[in-house]
Amino acid sequence: MIRSLRLAARSLALLAAAALAIQPVAAQSVLRDAETEALLHDMADPIIAAAGLDPRNVDIVLVNDSSINAFVVGGQAVYLHSGLINEAASANEVQGVIAHELGHITGGHAINDGGGKAAQNITLLSLLLAGAVAAAGGGEAAMGVMMAGQQAALGKFLAFTRGQEEAADAAGAQFLAKAGITGKGSIGFFQKLQGMEYRHGFTRDADSEFYSTHPMTADRIASLTEIYEKDPAWTRPLDPALEARFQRAKAKLFGYLADPADTQRTYPASDTSIAARYARAYAWHKDGFLDKATAETDALLALSPSDPYFLELKGQVLLEGGHPREALAPLRRATELTANQPLIATTFGHALIATEDHANFPEALRVLKAAVARDRENPFAWYQLGVVYAANGDMPRARLASAEQQVMSGQVTAALASAEAAEAELPTGSPDWLRAQDIAMEARAAIERARDRK
Repeated sequence: MIRSLRLAARSLALLAAAALAIQPVAAQSVLRDAETEALLHDMADPIIAAAGLDPRNVDIVLVNDSSINAFVVGGQAVYLHSGLINEAASANEVQGVIAHELGHITGGHAINDGGGKAAQNITLLSLLLAGAVAAAGGGEAAMGVMMAGQQAALGKFLAFTRGQEEAADAAGAQFLAKAGITGKGSIGFFQKLQGMEYRHGFTRDADSEFYSTHPMTADRIASLTEIYEKDPAWTRPLDPALEARFQRAKAKLFGYLADPADTQRTYPASDTSIAARYARAYAWHKDGFLDKATAETDALLALSPSDPYFLELKGQVLLEGGHPREALAPLRRATELTANQPLIATTFGHALIATEDHANFPEALRVLKAAVARDRENPFAWYQLGVVYAANGDMPRARLASAEQQVMSGQVTAALASAEAAEAELPTGSPDWLRAQDIAMEARAAIERARDRK
């Protein structure tokens, strides 16, 4: 199930540094989905390893933003906009983007910021404004973005040297080659950006100040093509299984984010592919047609009865359609098949609680405790765990769970109050008591920083 988490904890500090992006960070959220996260890591891990980094320590984070962009801010995290996934035709195109962003990470560009502290976002796009155009809807709208209060911020945002972008291009090409992955997708994606450039009238003469800091897209294409065509991986075919998974995830994301009518136009009923059924299931579900949404999920399960993500989707549709008891079987099976994948297990725990049958609460407690043990950065799991603790009369741990959820969601004042209340009632020196202290200190520090800024 795709879930939108407003400034999830892992991304909270990093996204805060990106405040000069086209769309304010406060309006963004992190999208989390077990299937998509597994896919992105399978796409990225060989490239991460080729870059000399440990895949276990690099996050690939999906941001709910319709513009075509990707960026790094510091640390070892690559942020991909949902609009980039929607625009990409293949997993290989996204791999080219990831390789480029890893070039910024290994180059230390977000840390050794030659452009000043005010512009800490390093972006893939030599044409960031073209991303704004895609979101805004046309050339005139793009000029409006330029002239309406964003110009000063964009000037700082784009104040990166050609050298950094060219170095990231070269490093990305090296990583793809070492991983044995063709660079055709990378070239293809830059060609899309070039097409946007032409459509919306960006030229070297008209935008000389912009291009003084970023290489021309045509130049980058020419340079990269020369490098990639000499690489033995250039003619290597794409991984068909990975590409099929990408089309599934892309359709799933589109169905989750797009207006249902747009989903039905993009994936009409005549299209009986897995990707189309995936997208339509979300569209029907969002429109409140439970019977049609379950018909699509049942059609998917008829093709692959043990696909955990099809089972997860059916459970989600039933749960959010007001049938939590019927949701238990598919969600329990999905949890088992994925060895208690935390995001899926959290949905299962939610369904157990939603039955309002206290006989299900012990299982919900076990499932949710296991979920947060493997993925502590899931506010929704902490919220559900707090519900179970409160139902069992364990108010100190209910307050601690609330503090975990609140601090991740940026509710630092509420987190401080919950943590202090938990600390007062938990056994002194216990792990939970120490955790309550940590959250309280974190919240106080955040409050002090906010006061200092004012």
